Amino acid sequence: MLACVIEGAGQLRVAELPKPEPRPGEVAVDIAYGGICGSDLHYFHDGAAGEFVIREPLVAGHEVVGRVGALGVGVTGLEPGQPVAVHPAQVCGECAECTGGRPQLCPSSRYLGSAAHFPHVQGGFTERLVVSADRAVPLPAGMTLRRAALAEPFTVAHHAVKRAGDIAGKSVLVTGAGPIGSLAVAAARQAGAGTIYASDLTDFALAQAKSMGADVLLRADQEDSWPEQVDVAIEASGSGPGLNSCIRTVRRAGRVVQVGILPPGMTAILGNALVNKELQLHGSWRFHTEFAEAIELLADEIDPEPLISHEFPLREALQAFRTAADRTAASKVLLRIGDDHEQAE
Repeated sequence: MLACVIEGAGQLRVAELPKPEPRPGEVAVDIAYGGICGSDLHYFHDGAAGEFVIREPLVAGHEVVGRVGALGVGVTGLEPGQPVAVHPAQVCGECAECTGGRPQLCPSSRYLGSAAHFPHVQGGFTERLVVSADRAVPLPAGMTLRRAALAEPFTVAHHAVKRAGDIAGKSVLVTGAGPIGSLAVAAARQAGAGTIYASDLTDFALAQAKSMGADVLLRADQEDSWPEQVDVAIEASGSGPGLNSCIRTVRRAGRVVQVGILPPGMTAILGNALVNKELQLHGSWRFHTEFAEAIELLADEIDPEPLISHEFPLREALQAFRTAADRTAASKVLLRIGDDHEQAE
């Protein structure tokens, strides 16, 4: 089978790998689509995503959907050919974080396409992926695989909005209007937010946020035109200036949620404003239990299609990664994997 493999900074190839078969309790998923994420781009451009450095060839990708290809012994509740989204995380289920209701913080968590552990956790940009059966989440009837390809990034955004608490009727600022930021706009709209502001440095990204429900678009380099204050801020740009814009703009006793991955090392922030405004600063790390819930929202209430800017076949993965890196012209870039693309129209 074919897979997209990153071997270090700037080193990406489509390689032939052995086709796996499921063991007892596992399911093989024939992957149809994979979405290129910011962490995938970091692995490609930098050879690392944050603190996680590539030390061996890594099959990239954690935003993947497909159809059940084969069932391991003892697997029930799934059928060959059934469309599924793949939950990217495998957790231990026994640590304090797992038993305390926050399995996304499990220190033993193994995430698809991640160099956090060694050997690395190989990812989903491959024609067949084997995972434990509980991680193959059936899609609602009528939901296309292409639409479901945004389930993972939407769940990240959905989790971040939930970290902001009850935002019904509140003004919300989202800094960074890439896929996660734009999906956070959609999640905030679905959660009943009042006025939603979205900021970015590119007009293309701001247009994407508008398509997801932003009321007011703000240029990140023109803060003199920003609102005086907002109730809640969600930082999705992954930049120090973005975080400081949130700290500056959120009202006293307001809440800031950091979901964007900041650069490695120290980030300078407006610490005194954090103190004298008594702000609540919350991190938001991936997700876990919300995956099926978010898929239902995508199926019934939120249309992510406007964020899909490009599709490339797996054999053109290098061009796909190069395209995805251009934030002036690309939003969510999908890889078409395998043969199941009848629903891509």
